[in-house]
Amino acid sequence: MKRRAHGWLALFMLCWAAAVQAHKPSDSYLTLTVSDKTIVGRWDIALRDLDNPLILDADGDGVLTWGEVRVREADIKSYAFTRIKLTGDGRACTIHPGDLLIDHHSDGAYAVLDFDVTCPTRPTRLGIDYRLFADVDTLHKGLVHVVSNGATTTAILGLSHPTEILDIRGKGVGRAFIDFVGEGMWHIWRGFDHALFLLSLMLPAACVLRGKKWCPADSPGAVSIDVLKLVTAFTAAHAITLSLATLHVVALPSRWVEVAIAVTILLSALNNIVPLVRRRRWLVAFSFGLIHGFGFASVLTDMALPTSLLAAALAGFNIGVELGQISLVLLLLPILYIYRSSRWFRLATLYGGSAAITVFATLWIYERTTGLTVLAL
Repeated sequence: MKRRAHGWLALFMLCWAAAVQAHKPSDSYLTLTVSDKTIVGRWDIALRDLDNPLILDADGDGVLTWGEVRVREADIKSYAFTRIKLTGDGRACTIHPGDLLIDHHSDGAYAVLDFDVTCPTRPTRLGIDYRLFADVDTLHKGLVHVVSNGATTTAILGLSHPTEILDIRGKGVGRAFIDFVGEGMWHIWRGFDHALFLLSLMLPAACVLRGKKWCPADSPGAVSIDVLKLVTAFTAAHAITLSLATLHVVALPSRWVEVAIAVTILLSALNNIVPLVRRRRWLVAFSFGLIHGFGFASVLTDMALPTSLLAAALAGFNIGVELGQISLVLLLLPILYIYRSSRWFRLATLYGGSAAITVFATLWIYERTTGLTVLAL
């Protein structure tokens, strides 16, 4: 019975890893500029997300071309604009779709939908009902940016929070801070590559190396200190590069950042199987965390926040990421420690889990260097 219980727990750990990778983070960027009774809008939606419900890739080669997108322009506009409603001071506004363009964000190609909105009067409170991808992706988020007479208001909408009424005179710093704490937490929970990197660091947390083998750790205090060093090092590192990238002090090509993130996951998982870095793993966490920080920065840089809100958003996002990491650690560490002495559990989670992460990371490296899709997410 004990072995069976160990097996079920190991299966849970592996399924958790698979579930994390099954949902690629999905965000759209909605910018609304209010001028008198007219609102000018721009909506950036990832083509990879639109391909899921609309099947834009007509030849199935894994590469979306402008021709394939262009012939489906009417379908894209219909799908998007039937899933958003705007009101001004409680009265319905009318959306007038404009051109369809293509732009590139840090995580790939996006459809850019330009549009105008006509309201009965110039609104002071703008209502947004956002349902994009609600039927196909429960984790999708819409990052909203409203500008009026120099004032900026932001919101983060999704299935769990699809509606919001925004005061276009601007949002306070405190509210922006709270919003981005939540976004930082979500970015860890649904950011499959960052979560799997953290998981690869955590898998041997309740073990020690004796020779070339991982063996059960004896001291809970030593385990806790080791995990604290890992998480603190990773947090400090990604906070540094997240801040530098968001403030445009340092900029790296996003495609190679994504490749590098996949490489860090691969190397971390391989080190669990064939331990080369035997001591001071926190230095590895810090070094690799510097790379992950550039990946985190994509959310904030794509929103183009004003200086007045940027500091609050940056602080809130950093804290949210840290809270997300802590929650994963608190979920995993007790299980790893309690069943550390079970040989079957250790084989399934440490070696089996690391092998699975190695496979995923290798495929991501291939996808991100070639642009071809192997994992149908």
